Amino acid sequence: MNALSSRNALFHPFHLCAPHTLEALLARYDAVHFRDYMALRLTPLMGTMAYQDRMGDEHPMLVTSGRLVQGYPVSGPLDETAAAAIDRDLSDSRWRTLFHDGLRNDRRFQRGLFDLTHAMRIGSSLVPGPAALLRLLEPDRAAALYNVALVQRLAKPTPTLDHAYQFEYGLALLKTAAAQVYTIRLSRAHNLLPVTDSRTHDVLLSRTLARDGIDLPHEYVDASAGTASPPVTSRRHE
Repeated sequence: MNALSSRNALFHPFHLCAPHTLEALLARYDAVHFRDYMALRLTPLMGTMAYQDRMGDEHPMLVTSGRLVQGYPVSGPLDETAAAAIDRDLSDSRWRTLFHDGLRNDRRFQRGLFDLTHAMRIGSSLVPGPAALLRLLEPDRAAALYNVALVQRLAKPTPTLDHAYQFEYGLALLKTAAAQVYTIRLSRAHNLLPVTDSRTHDVLLSRTLARDGIDLPHEYVDASAGTASPPVTSRRHE
C-alpha cells in the first residue's frame, strides 16, 4: 500500500494536536494531514459550533514544505451513507462498551468531548463539570438505544434535565462516530494512514474496521513516550 511506503499520515480524530504530538508525528511520517474542524449540522436550526483555526496557522513553513497538509472539510449535515455508518456503531454493543469505558477511564478521551474544568450547560441548567460527568457515566447509558435520528430529535429544546443528559451523551456518541466516518473516508480517498495519540479512538476505529470488514492499516502513537504501535490491519470478526 502506498500509504505505508510514503508514510503519509492522517491525524485523527481532531483538527489540532499538541506540539509534542506534532513533533512525534513529523519524526515518524513524511507528511501529516489534518482535517478542518468538524461542525455538524444536526437539524436546519441546530448544529455544533464551528472553529476556523487550522494546524498550519502556527506552522506556515511546514505547510509550505508539504510536511503538514490541511484543508479537508468535514462539516455540515450528515449524508445518508455517513448516518448509516454511525448507526452501525451506535447499535454495536461492543463499540458502545468501548466508548463508555473510554469515557469513564480515559482522561484524554473525556477532554475531547467535554470541558469538565468549568460548569457545563446541560439543557437550561449550569452543572459543575464533575457532577455532570457522574450523570453521563451512569451505567444504563452504555446500553441505551441511540441512533442519528434520535439525537436529531433530542437536539430540540427539552423541558427536563434527564432528556438534556440523554442528548449530551448521544451527541458525544454521534460526534465520535462521525469523526471516525470521516477518518475512514479521507484515508481511503487520499491513501493515508490513520494515526492518533488517543488510545480509545484507536480501539474504537479498530472495532469498526473489523466489524465492517474494512482493510485499513492504522497506528497509535504514544507521543509522551515517543513510540508508535506497528500498523494494525483490522480483519472481520463477529
